[in-house]
Amino acid sequence: MAQLGGRKAEDLPSAVVDCALYEDGHRVAGQVSLAKIMERIDPQAGRFAWIGLYEPTAEQLREVAEAFVLHPLAVEDAVNAHQRPKLERYGDMLFLVLKTIVYVDHEKVTETSDIVDTGEIMVFAGPGYAITVRHGSAPPLDGLRRQLQEDPQQLGGGPAVVLHAVADMVVDRYMDVADSFAGDIDTLEAEVFSPDLTVDAGRIYQLKRELLEFKRAVMPLTSALQRLGDGTVPGIPTRVATYFRHVADHHQRVSEQILSFDELVSGMLAASITQLGVQQNFDMRRIIAWAALIAVPTMIVGVYGMNFEYMPELKSPYGYPAVWVLIITVCTVIYRAFRRNKWL
Repeated sequence: MAQLGGRKAEDLPSAVVDCALYEDGHRVAGQVSLAKIMERIDPQAGRFAWIGLYEPTAEQLREVAEAFVLHPLAVEDAVNAHQRPKLERYGDMLFLVLKTIVYVDHEKVTETSDIVDTGEIMVFAGPGYAITVRHGSAPPLDGLRRQLQEDPQQLGGGPAVVLHAVADMVVDRYMDVADSFAGDIDTLEAEVFSPDLTVDAGRIYQLKRELLEFKRAVMPLTSALQRLGDGTVPGIPTRVATYFRHVADHHQRVSEQILSFDELVSGMLAASITQLGVQQNFDMRRIIAWAALIAVPTMIVGVYGMNFEYMPELKSPYGYPAVWVLIITVCTVIYRAFRRNKWL
C-alpha cells in the first residue's frame, strides 16, 4: 500500500501531499495516523506536526481542521483561495496568506503575452502544528521541507520556523521574477526609443497589466511581514522575528523595484503615444506638401483647359513649353521650401 509522509495513504485526505511529526527538529519515522499525531504533539517537548495540502476541497480539509481546531473563517479562506495577502490571528493560531508569482517564459512581449502566473500558499501555524495549503501555480514545498530537515537545530524552532521558511522562499521568488521583468522592460524600452523600430502601444499596455498583477501580489504583504518582524506577534519567538525582518528587507527591495518598474512602463507608454502623435503629424505634413505640389500644375492646366478663344499665349508657338517651364519652376520652388522645412 502506498505511503505518504510515513503514513498510509488511506489515513489521509487525498489533498494531503505530505504529513510528518517532528521531534527536536528530526522527522519521526514510521506510520502515524492523524489521531496518533494529535496524541504525540507537545510543543513543550519540541514535537510538532507539519501537514502539506494542495488545493483541498472543504470536505478534504474538514478532517484536518477538526483535528487541529482551525478557525472556520481561516478554513473557508484556505478552501476558496483568491485571497489578498494578509496575516490573521485567531486565538493562538496564525494564518498567513501569501501570493506566489511564477515568471512565464516567452520570446517577446506581445499584446496577449502572459508574463506572470499567480498562485497562493496559506500557512496555519499554532502550538504544535504547521499546515500549508497551496493553490494554483504555487511551487511545491518538498524541496523546502528537505532543506529544513537537513538542519534539525533550525527546524527545532517549531511551526514559527516553517512559517518563516515559506515566507522567505516566496519573497526570494519575487526577487527572481523582478529580475526577469527588468529584462522585458529593458527590451521594450530600447525598442520604444529606437529610430528604426516603432512599438505598438498594446504591447506596453500588456506589460503594464502584468506588472499590475505582480504589484497586487507583492505590495499587500508589507504590513504582515512588518508585524511578524517587530517581535510583538504571539507565537513568533524573538529569534525567528529577527529572520522575518530580513525577509521584510528583501520584500521592501522588491516593492521598490516594482514601483520603479511602474514609473518606467508608464513613461514608455506615454512616450509611445507621443511618438505616435508625432508620426501622425509628420505624415499629415507630407500629405499636405504633396497636395500643394499637385495643386499647382492642376490649377495651371485647369485654367488653360477652359477653351476660351481669347486667352494669353493661346496662339503663341511658345505657349505650351512656357506653361511647362512655369509648372516645373513653381513646383521646384515649392518642393525646395518644403524640404527646407522638413515637410518632405
